[in-house]
Amino acid sequence: MSDVVLTSCVDYSTSEVESALERVLEPLGGLDWVKPGMRIVIKANLVTFLKPERAATTHPSLLCALVRMLTQRGADVVVGDSPGGLYNAAFVGKVYQATGMEQVEQAGGRLNRDFGHSPAEYPEGKVCRKFTYTSYLDQADAIINFCKLKTHGMMAMTCGAKNMFGAIPGAMKPEYHFRYPDPRDFARMIVDLDEYFKPRLTIVDGVTCMEGNGPTGGTPRHVGLLAASESPHKVDLVCAKLLGLERAEVPTLEAALERGLIPQTIEELDIHGNVQDFVVPDFQRIETGNGHLFEGDGKKLSSRLRGAFMAKVFSQKPKVIRRDCVGCGVCRDICPAKTIRIEKGKAVIERKNCIRCFCCQEFCPKSAMVVHRTWVARILEK
Repeated sequence: MSDVVLTSCVDYSTSEVESALERVLEPLGGLDWVKPGMRIVIKANLVTFLKPERAATTHPSLLCALVRMLTQRGADVVVGDSPGGLYNAAFVGKVYQATGMEQVEQAGGRLNRDFGHSPAEYPEGKVCRKFTYTSYLDQADAIINFCKLKTHGMMAMTCGAKNMFGAIPGAMKPEYHFRYPDPRDFARMIVDLDEYFKPRLTIVDGVTCMEGNGPTGGTPRHVGLLAASESPHKVDLVCAKLLGLERAEVPTLEAALERGLIPQTIEELDIHGNVQDFVVPDFQRIETGNGHLFEGDGKKLSSRLRGAFMAKVFSQKPKVIRRDCVGCGVCRDICPAKTIRIEKGKAVIERKNCIRCFCCQEFCPKSAMVVHRTWVARILEK
């Protein structure tokens, strides 16, 4: 059986996505594991209320096609996510409407209407041993992780592994950013969630991806890809290659490598499909600098001072594009460190307290927050 499968999907027409889903699943054994009466949750990426053409969310045509395939096998299918914001019927209902999710119910599935929370204890976790998650996942005999391929301010890329952060109720997400401000620890927390929920299958919507100021304010980019794997980390390793990202630039991949969940390179994977057919050499990435480890061994004062200086020089920060800011206050309200205020109708960031979680950049409705790197970093890393 293949580790990762890649296939073309040129658009979101019904016939095209149905054919592409069949092709991408067949080398993984298809859906023969689905039995009548099984309860299957499709965990989509419904990050916020953006229309499908904005390329921020899993496209409804793909979800509908998968729902039909599953219900034909007798499964009871629920599609859900916890977007950033309030986790209640009113807020999530608006997200469902904006992202075209009503189509899922026309296809025979159900949208999640259970907005309860459940506690979890996971002593095997590396950093996240207790957490709260969305209760509807308890209904699942199996979880299918159906993510969207995009750039990401903090993690460089969001794909299979990062999509399971949607198991955390929306209003609690800033708390987890505050608990894990270091990108490496945040990535370890993400991998803890992946290992706890163990999605049966991960499918990547890479038909139209998001480049630039992702995961919500970037630009749609047609790639024409559908990818799948039983491992969110292995498919992420391949997708990073397609976007021109090194493994060390994606903290979730480094966290997965620490646990032996992926090999060092994609050459060690059994990949069905031609990787070169989907490489996008000019994909507009977010240069995060996450591949640099600045602290050295941390034992000598000189090493610690040098690490602090290098971190200051190379670390990225959120920046306000003042001409685009409308002073709506979304960034202020979602900031876990409470470092943002609205002054004279514009957002202002208190730098000394910023934890660089990029929640402000992710959820700014006007894309007025961007990832900014120092001029020294831009020069030295050319």
